[in-house]
Amino acid sequence: MTDAPETRDKHWLVRPANIRKLTYVSAAVLAFVALLDVALEPHPAFGIDGTLFFYSWFGFVTCVAMVVLAKLLGIFLKRRDSYYDD
Repeated sequence: MTDAPETRDKHWLVRPANIRKLTYVSAAVLAFVALLDVALEPHPAFGIDGTLFFYSWFGFVTCVAMVVLAKLLGIFLKRRDSYYDD
C-alpha cells in the first residue's frame, strides 16, 4: 500500500484520507460529549442551563454570533488597500 509521491509529500493535515479520519473522529467526540448530557444530572445555576443539550446549542449559537460580529466589525474597521502608501 504505497502512496503516490505527490500524496506523501503533502502535510498530513492536507491529505484527503486524514481529513476524512479527522472528520469522523471529531464527529464521534462531539456526539459522545453531547450524549453525556443525557447521562449526567444537571445542576443548573439558572433555569435555562438545565435544559437538554444546553451547552451544545449555546456553544454553537455563541460561535455563530462571534463570527457575525466579527464580519460586522470588519465592515466598519477595514481600510483601503493603499492606506499606508501615503
